[in-house]
Amino acid sequence: MAKVVVHVMPKAEILDPQGQAIVGALGRLGYKGISDVRQGKRFELEVDDSVTDETVAEIAESLLANTVIEDWSVSREPS
Repeated sequence: MAKVVVHVMPKAEILDPQGQAIVGALGRLGYKGISDVRQGKRFELEVDDSVTDETVAEIAESLLANTVIEDWSVSREPS
């Protein structure tokens, strides 16, 4: 079994209200020097050797990400 990770983030041109709320909270808590936060999602899939990167890409595009407003990437973690 291997672990495949799909990271989904809002596209750069899309407003991220959750990220902006985090930036505001950090400032109110006294953390300085942080000017932007983008909040995304991380999906961990346990897969066997028969699952290809192309299959994971299909899953990411059709189910895990809204490709109109989100970008995604896939990485395999060492087993």
